[in-house]
Amino acid sequence: MPDFRPVLNQRLKYWRMFVLFSMLFLAGGLYYFQIVNSDTYVRLASNNRLRLIRFPPVRGEIYDRNGALLAVNVTTFDIMGYPMDIERNDMVERMAELLSRHGIPVTAEDLSRTIKRQYWAPYRVVRLVGNITLAQMADLVADPEFPKELFPLPVWRRTYPAGSLASNITGYVGEISENELRQMEGRNYVAGDLVGKNGIERQYEETLRGTPGEESVEVDARGRKVKTIHVRTAGKGQDLRLTLDLGAQRLAADLMKGYRGAIVVMDVENGDIIVLYSSPSYDNNPLAWGVSTREWDALLNDPERPMHDRSIGGQYPPASTFKPLVGIAALEEKAVLLTTTHYCPGSIAVGNRTFRCWKRSGHGTMNILTALQESCDVYFYQVGLKLGIAKLLKWCTMFGLGSPTGLDLPGESSGVTAGPDWKKARLKENWYHGDTVNYSIGQGFLLMTPVQLARLYAALANGGRLVRPRLSLSRDVIFETLMINRKNLDVVRRGLDFVVRKGTGRRAGSFGIAVAGKTGTAQNPHGEDHALFAGYAPIDSPRYVAVAIIEEGLHGSSVASPMVGEILSYLLVPEARGKTP
Repeated sequence: MPDFRPVLNQRLKYWRMFVLFSMLFLAGGLYYFQIVNSDTYVRLASNNRLRLIRFPPVRGEIYDRNGALLAVNVTTFDIMGYPMDIERNDMVERMAELLSRHGIPVTAEDLSRTIKRQYWAPYRVVRLVGNITLAQMADLVADPEFPKELFPLPVWRRTYPAGSLASNITGYVGEISENELRQMEGRNYVAGDLVGKNGIERQYEETLRGTPGEESVEVDARGRKVKTIHVRTAGKGQDLRLTLDLGAQRLAADLMKGYRGAIVVMDVENGDIIVLYSSPSYDNNPLAWGVSTREWDALLNDPERPMHDRSIGGQYPPASTFKPLVGIAALEEKAVLLTTTHYCPGSIAVGNRTFRCWKRSGHGTMNILTALQESCDVYFYQVGLKLGIAKLLKWCTMFGLGSPTGLDLPGESSGVTAGPDWKKARLKENWYHGDTVNYSIGQGFLLMTPVQLARLYAALANGGRLVRPRLSLSRDVIFETLMINRKNLDVVRRGLDFVVRKGTGRRAGSFGIAVAGKTGTAQNPHGEDHALFAGYAPIDSPRYVAVAIIEEGLHGSSVASPMVGEILSYLLVPEARGKTP
């Protein structure tokens, strides 16, 4: 009989070794998990028990210079719940019926889509309905059929009391996009946060934003809240006070009803923007609370372009409002003197072209004062030719044309101060004397924004200081002193006085204040001429400059000048405020 004992002993030896190595492996695993990585797994276990609820930061509020609210936070409620609870007992259908019964038209399909979009774990809370007012929430919770598994979460929403009056200034907030989230990586933003999309909300995002809050809660095995462990309240951002005068802004809106264009009013000394109105405008409240894709597309594709801020983004030929700069340049470069005259027969021939004055019969003999007063084109044609385009461009640059003014608002255009190099690069053509002739009366390739024109006239009014416009009262006042002979500046200012007292801008002076300024009628290749007026008041001690540009308004003397006169009167004559609606 064969002896199997050696074989069995060998197998037993292998089995003992296997058991030994298994025990050593288990002991090593226990050491690795219990000793080496104990902190990691304690933290993971804690995370299964703890939940962090993030509260978005509370934005600072925005006020006008007199304390009127322009942007404020209001408390609304979101109805929250856990997917595991919502999916049971036909809760979606019951909730849709309950909401409809309380005047909130939401279908079961809407709720299902909302839950599906947010769902990624059964223990993560989702929002069923948002933007519920306090009264609506109280009404819902009081209903016996309101599901006990759901709970209200207070949140803030941005609202703009001034609405369309200041929407181009305040802008609006919206949910952060994926692209914005990538750009703001590392700055404590998460999906769902609200950020400034335009205007002051965007410009001063870091100032207004605040700091997010957090709540640590203990949950049970189904993810339901058991108790609160720690709460850090959300911090409010800084409030912002603007230079804007909402009353004057409202008057500008009334004056611009039925027109496209812009009105800008600025303090000539410190650059405070008192009025910055673009017409037509839009209501920014729906954008902050959420609009459908169809509504958004309709707003963007509106042929009236209400979201285009014409006050800082509209580029227009300045027309005759540019003539004071030409006058300053001519006096400074000694191309003309106060006694220099040119004869206006109604037209002038330059090369093979004839350039006409707006007054076909001509103005006769003109000096710089009478040429400004009557807005004589032929006089400035001749002055422009005498100066040449190089010197005109030099003075445009000195007055900040062709570049943004530095206003603290996104979306400002640079304007166009085209010259020979620009024309060669863009159009592959040479510069001709006819181009200089057009340039000298603010036509041709020259384009300016309303705020640039206001800044130019502020420098004329304040004695030659080119001030940077500002909307935030906390922003530093910055200006550059231009090297202009005061006597030459006084000549041009006297001419602007004549324009209103006995020239083309008489209607601007019919509101009880002494206004100096200049009318303009800009050629428009797409329709009727644009109407312009730029002026300041009071003449002896200028405080405000105002600019009105009316698209297809035809004549600055009849349409734009009375708008400027009325709004300057509102700001400078206390009695006028009571009479203005």
